[in-house]
Amino acid sequence: MIRAKSVILFSLLCSAGAPSFALASDPGYGHGGVNLGEALPLFSGAPFAGMLLSIALMPLFTPKFWHHHFGKVAAFWAAATGVPMVLAYGGPGVYEIYHVMMVDYVPFILLLWALYTVSGGILLRGTLRGTPAVNSLMLLIGTALASWMGTTGAAMLMIRPFLRANNYRKNRSFMVVFFIFLVANIGGSLTPLGDPPLFLGFLHGVPFTWTFNLLPVMLTVVAIVLGIYFVMDLVMYKREGATAPVEAGNKDSLRVDGSLNFLYLAGIVGAVLMSGVFDRGSINIFGAHRAVADLVRDGILVLMGILSLMTTATKVRDDNDFTWTPMLEVSYLFAGIFISMVPCLLILKAGSKGAAAFLIEGVREPAHFFWASGILSSFLDNAPTYLTFFSAALGRFYPGMPESLAVPKLLAENAIFLKAISCGSVFMGANSYIGNAPNFMVRSIAEEAGTPMPSFFGYMIKYSIPILCTTFALVTLIFFRW
Repeated sequence: MIRAKSVILFSLLCSAGAPSFALASDPGYGHGGVNLGEALPLFSGAPFAGMLLSIALMPLFTPKFWHHHFGKVAAFWAAATGVPMVLAYGGPGVYEIYHVMMVDYVPFILLLWALYTVSGGILLRGTLRGTPAVNSLMLLIGTALASWMGTTGAAMLMIRPFLRANNYRKNRSFMVVFFIFLVANIGGSLTPLGDPPLFLGFLHGVPFTWTFNLLPVMLTVVAIVLGIYFVMDLVMYKREGATAPVEAGNKDSLRVDGSLNFLYLAGIVGAVLMSGVFDRGSINIFGAHRAVADLVRDGILVLMGILSLMTTATKVRDDNDFTWTPMLEVSYLFAGIFISMVPCLLILKAGSKGAAAFLIEGVREPAHFFWASGILSSFLDNAPTYLTFFSAALGRFYPGMPESLAVPKLLAENAIFLKAISCGSVFMGANSYIGNAPNFMVRSIAEEAGTPMPSFFGYMIKYSIPILCTTFALVTLIFFRW
């Protein structure tokens, strides 16, 4: 109970949050005009690598220690990044850490909290038997919803019914992995509401409906990945010879409890869209500029979460196996991730003037943009990654031209480059557990529900590299060859 209250209090404090994607548009300058992205060496990203290795290896080799001290591990790597930056660069170092937490982390965790809270109040009752056909249909529905309510919203809404439908199955790990592939990532590629990079493009002049052009690529990827899933599930299902614990004659009809939460979900989606459409100026909070519309959005998110807690019966959440543990884990770990990846993001945003110039300058063809944006989005925040390559494409074709004029020309004359960047940034977030916000949350919920999940590297070696990367190679040949 104390933990639950602490999470609620923490989330309410986050209501001072900033625009979700503002970090990506920051030029990378701290106070005093020092551009840290141009000054930082590549080895400044070592703590971020340490953070990733800790997430990957410590649950395998020291599971008890990790379970009780993962927050301290995250704090250690955050300090390993922050202390040297402050000592070496003073005010600009402090500013960049403050900026990423206030502008990126706070709204990230606030949105996640609101979606987690609201979706946790929606309970699907009745008998739903997880056969290969039913599971494939649920994955398809979740994939379709992701573009309209966000990958996080769709994942939080669908994961518990999906797990409950398959609680009698022996092999469930691969099901959740494909859930992450499709619902938590690939499904968000059709509208700016689906995933942060596309919303960022919308804020920079890409029309809302332009992303419909990604439909052929999305359908190809979904068809391949869902087809592989169905075959795997069918083989496992026959091999297990499992039967649902409820006999056919005793099936209960499906019904939804907590349906008022759908209204709160709509409020969350509407608030996010509103923050990108209305411009009412900004407020400077200790150097971090916060759009008024974003502050209003954050207030609406908090309100939707509180209303859900107040109006949803406790029994509904209890029957839904709702706890705050996954939210706590994601909050602590991603605090460490966001701080430790600050040097990586700054170097990346410095473009040809930073230590990663060799990467930026080597990206020339659509296939290069697809894979470069995708690989970086597999481990870094995909929003600033998208903007980096978006800006690189504008600079390559229309140097010196104002963005308001360059973006329409890019869409009219070289749209394939933006398609490649968009697909890479969205699709390849599925390549690792930290590639997109809902990935780690889905994993935590599944493990808490009793479904064993592969390790960080196990996920990649067994699933994402052989399945997704092979699929993306085929997509490259079909859509992104110049």
